[in-house]
Amino acid sequence: MLRELVKRWANHKVMVRWLSRFFHYLDRYFIARRSLPPLNEVGLACFRNQVYQELNGKVRDAVISLIDQEREGEQIDRALLKNVLDIFVEIGMGQMDYYENDFEAAMLKDTAAYYSRKASNWILDDSCPDYMLKAEECLMREKDRVSHYLHSSSEPKLLEKVQHEELSVYANQLLEKEHSGCHALLRDDKVEDLSRMFRLFSKIPRGLDPVSSIFKQHVTAEGTALVKQAEDAASSKKADKKDVVGLQEQVFVRKVIELHDKYLAYVNNCFQNHTLFHKALKEAFEVFCNKGVAGSSSAELLATFCDNILKKGGSEKLSDEAIEETLEKVVKLLAYISDKDLFAEFYRKKLARRLLFDKSANDDHERSILTKLKQQCGGQFTSKMEGMVTDLTLARENQTSFEEYLSNNPNANPGIDLTVTVLTTGFWPSYKSFDLNLPAEMVKCVEVFREFYQIKTKHRKLTWIYSLGTCNLIGKFEPKTMELIVTTYQASALLLFNSSDRLSYSEIMTQLNLTDDDVVRLLHSLSCAKYKILNKEPNTKTISPTDHFEFNSKFTDKMRRIKIPLPPVDEKKKVIEDVDKDRRYAIDASIVRIMKSRKVLGHQQLVMECVEQLGRMFKPDFKAIKKRIEDLITRDYLERDKENPNLFRYLA
Repeated sequence: MLRELVKRWANHKVMVRWLSRFFHYLDRYFIARRSLPPLNEVGLACFRNQVYQELNGKVRDAVISLIDQEREGEQIDRALLKNVLDIFVEIGMGQMDYYENDFEAAMLKDTAAYYSRKASNWILDDSCPDYMLKAEECLMREKDRVSHYLHSSSEPKLLEKVQHEELSVYANQLLEKEHSGCHALLRDDKVEDLSRMFRLFSKIPRGLDPVSSIFKQHVTAEGTALVKQAEDAASSKKADKKDVVGLQEQVFVRKVIELHDKYLAYVNNCFQNHTLFHKALKEAFEVFCNKGVAGSSSAELLATFCDNILKKGGSEKLSDEAIEETLEKVVKLLAYISDKDLFAEFYRKKLARRLLFDKSANDDHERSILTKLKQQCGGQFTSKMEGMVTDLTLARENQTSFEEYLSNNPNANPGIDLTVTVLTTGFWPSYKSFDLNLPAEMVKCVEVFREFYQIKTKHRKLTWIYSLGTCNLIGKFEPKTMELIVTTYQASALLLFNSSDRLSYSEIMTQLNLTDDDVVRLLHSLSCAKYKILNKEPNTKTISPTDHFEFNSKFTDKMRRIKIPLPPVDEKKKVIEDVDKDRRYAIDASIVRIMKSRKVLGHQQLVMECVEQLGRMFKPDFKAIKKRIEDLITRDYLERDKENPNLFRYLA
């Protein structure tokens, strides 16, 4: 029937064309004047009314059954179908109504039913990857079908039907299949299947939402597991009493970086850089990157991690490129951490130690990470750190000119070799500067430097921070003479024994003019630690105010030079206090800025705007903001509305 129809239609078209030629003259002039339909149209209308209207139902059913046969894998005559479907298009004389109503609608309905039957079987029997393979295959075949014999306008409608039946209907069942769903694919790193999942689900409306939320859950779970692992390791370390602090954390940060690399690659490759997945990754990392490990916040862990990479003799031995790459990644991780100001403070403390004690392995790396941090968090974030790095360069120049001054002025002789690092107070962390009673040997050299510095600038005041100084002493012991590398505090204590053989705790404390804590730390390092330069009575492991000390002339060691460490004070509490103080100022400033521009504002909006303004640096606590508002009211920056206590006004 179909072949016959195609043949008759071809003949009919030929006849009509010849008739139009025979009656060309009439067609052009007579018909136009009488406003009659042209011959061509009458010919087509004839066929339509006599043949098409009678047969189209049968033809449609025949075509659809052939398409279904082809779907089941049988060979059919595609050219024939193409010709039959062209009739549907041509009968419309430029309109697609006949094709759409008489054929396409039924064909789409049949397609939906066909794939609905198929999908309901597959979803029960197949694993998620197999199902997706079949779905993708079907979509390819339907596309191919359109290009061979259907009209191109059918393609989007046809594919939409297939996607709806195969994917939309079973989306959740498919993603949550027990051993092969989205979770399993992520768990087993099935990159190709995930890419296919993205390709398929991106085609259906809101299809990617469940995929991205599963991705987010998965990454969060992996990250939280890392935190838990680090917690367990840290607590078992505490149980063993082995204080290998830092190593656990290093490993933890490394693992978080590796996790980020892995899933960022997923987002860029499998999920074609889609914003939804970038968002999911960001939210997942924000969840576990803001959990602490064993009492240390992640801001501190990151700062320690950087310190370990950038200092000499850190536990990480990396090439320059690897260091650059790692620093780049650390800065990326910092984006997920809400307490960026805490990181900055810890980082500054560690940077100061690296710079002042010449522990920094490479100046270029120090500058490079500052540039990266600046891009990520803004110039205000790094201005102090950049100042610190510049300060050191200036201090070196200063030292050179001091040495020149000494060689030109023979009278100005400090008596000992002296190196002074002059720093700008504003850039560096605040250090306690005690008025340590310097030993006579050192007083002279401080004076000499002060005179030199006053020639250079009249208006600057020097504050000496002895707690950061170091000193090389020659110790004349009975077995041999040795060089001791000590801090300025330790040196001052040891030099007291040049003039007296035996001193009590209280005498040392008065002569040095230091606090109890410092004296205990000092004497412990000299009499109870690895190197016992002083003998203590009674000979116990702890220092008490009733102890007496004398010089240990019998002391010796196989080395000629020894460094006597003075354990640093744990600064964690101080850092956190400093940051809290800075936060209070930041909240104050933010509230005043907002109120200045708004004049009148409700409590809720004020808090929200404040959180939004400060969010780039830290997540302000609502209670803290409330406290600051109260404080600003007492300091007459704002006032409460008389009628509505939740409304504030700015007082100019």
